[in-house]
Amino acid sequence: MKLFVGTGGAVVAAFLLASACGIAQASSALDNWRFDTGSGGLVTASLHATNKLITGGGALSYSPVLTIACRANGEPRWSEWLQLNDAVSASRTVTVSVTVDKASKVNESWSVGPRRRTLVRDGADGIRRLVSADRLLLSWRFGLLSGRGEADFDLAGFSEAVAQIAGTCNTEVP
Repeated sequence: MKLFVGTGGAVVAAFLLASACGIAQASSALDNWRFDTGSGGLVTASLHATNKLITGGGALSYSPVLTIACRANGEPRWSEWLQLNDAVSASRTVTVSVTVDKASKVNESWSVGPRRRTLVRDGADGIRRLVSADRLLLSWRFGLLSGRGEADFDLAGFSEAVAQIAGTCNTEVP
């Protein structure tokens, strides 16, 4: 009887440990995401790129940040933007090459945001294409003579992040 209780206790302990690890694994998909609720009903989730860009004459490096956003009371309801530390030379739009997973590269026109350090794409279709994706690669020109920038994102937890901000925003997932 003692052996059975001891073995049963070990089985229960192993089950609890496995459950705890499963819970830890489940929450780890969102560990790299940062959530925020701003003024005017703006709800965002942000993710740093896996790569670094060099700035400041090569002295500093940073990871671009991809943000997905939902506006509770406004249009466009969904947006995505890329935040940079270096300004692009364009003032209105930039052509961004977008590669989702291993699909073909698609060129899109993204708006240039404040201080020319944010590239913005409005619309639910941009979010929708990423819900089931694993990777996103964005590439753009900083300027005519400035070269190209590239940001590589591991999209683990993307669908969960979209579901969370859609719930906070009281809207459907695209």
